[in-house]
Amino acid sequence: MTKNTFDLERQLLSDYDSKLTVEGVSGERLAYRLGVLSKIGLTEDNGSRRPGFSKEERDAKNWIIKWMEEAGMQVREDGAGNIIGRLDGKHPDKPVIMSGSHVDTVPNGGHFDGTIGVLSALEVAQSWKETGYAPEKPLEIVAFTDEEGSRFNGGLTGSEAMMGDTDIKAMQAKEDFDGRSFEEVIKDVGLSVEGFKSAERPHSDIESYVEVHIEQGKRLEKEQLPCGIVTGIAGPYWLRLTFKGQAGHAGNTPMTDRQDALVAAGHFIHYISHLPQKINDSAVATVGNIEVKPNGTNVIPGEVIVYVDIRDIFENTRQQLIDAIIQTAEDISESWAITLTCETVHNVPPVPIKKDLQDKLKTAMQEKGIRPFYLPSGAGHDAMIVGQHVPSAMIFVRSKNGISHNPAEWSDLNDCVQAVHILKDYIESCQSL
Repeated sequence: MTKNTFDLERQLLSDYDSKLTVEGVSGERLAYRLGVLSKIGLTEDNGSRRPGFSKEERDAKNWIIKWMEEAGMQVREDGAGNIIGRLDGKHPDKPVIMSGSHVDTVPNGGHFDGTIGVLSALEVAQSWKETGYAPEKPLEIVAFTDEEGSRFNGGLTGSEAMMGDTDIKAMQAKEDFDGRSFEEVIKDVGLSVEGFKSAERPHSDIESYVEVHIEQGKRLEKEQLPCGIVTGIAGPYWLRLTFKGQAGHAGNTPMTDRQDALVAAGHFIHYISHLPQKINDSAVATVGNIEVKPNGTNVIPGEVIVYVDIRDIFENTRQQLIDAIIQTAEDISESWAITLTCETVHNVPPVPIKKDLQDKLKTAMQEKGIRPFYLPSGAGHDAMIVGQHVPSAMIFVRSKNGISHNPAEWSDLNDCVQAVHILKDYIESCQSL
């Protein structure tokens, strides 16, 4: 299928069960809106390219504004470019129930990551308008700015600004893929550094946050379930380990007289692949970046830098894994007469989801005849940032073959609409005063 004939709406509706269009929730409308956004930044591979702070992200946000207004919401944009639609409810003075996600994408991504979270929340608001439901508490839907971070090799920019977590000086020092400064880039879409500073809002304004997102994994597919309950969001912890040995000639140095940093690093990489499952089922550790010096075919490696990404949804078990990885590196370095240094280069705390929020989602699923299934989120989301400050929950939607950040990313419309119904019931269960 070529770019000119790509039709996401038609694909989504091809096997849609129209019986799911009920209680004001419309799968046909959701498919249409996904289709509209899919055409913004459409790539030659029929993927999506909407970097943060781009014209394409701005165009997608303009559609979100239009649809928020159609749902009867008051719409505003904060200083970080976050789009916020609000329904006051019967008690506008109460803290808000918030839901949303993002509409930016990776350079050649799919059409569901982030987008489905914003559009699912919009379906809830639209269903209320169509059925005449009046919430007790205010509802806010947010399309966060620059979650993916492909522009500045970062991410979660809008949610960090709203929660007051932005390091403005660090952001000002960044350059994008065209060598342009942060201030230059955000000016293109009408934003400013001063505006970013003003985007922070009191955490007490928000009672709780909930986000629908595609799973980006295969657990739900293996369970043959449309959606699941997230138990926690694994905070990434990055270690940089430097193994220092002795560089030497590959031909003239006997095998018995070497301090090969790469051999030691290789043993380390092998051993840590078996550590996470010894500590916790949701723990993972990944080596995806290695620097070998001097990196010559005929030179024994004298120095190897290994980056380890360590994640778990609980702080205590993540720390146990970190300690075990460092101890493994120390033991291997000692046995190979290698010098080791360790440095933390990135640390985002995990966000466990509170049991009472999980229980509300469980009830909503049972009432809809869906078997509750619990799974962790290994990836970071806006809910990870918001959840560090206010109670937050997540609903995952089944991903075909677990593919994400790729034009082949796919979630069936039937699954997406069932997740909307769960989200709707969940938000309504949060309305009691």
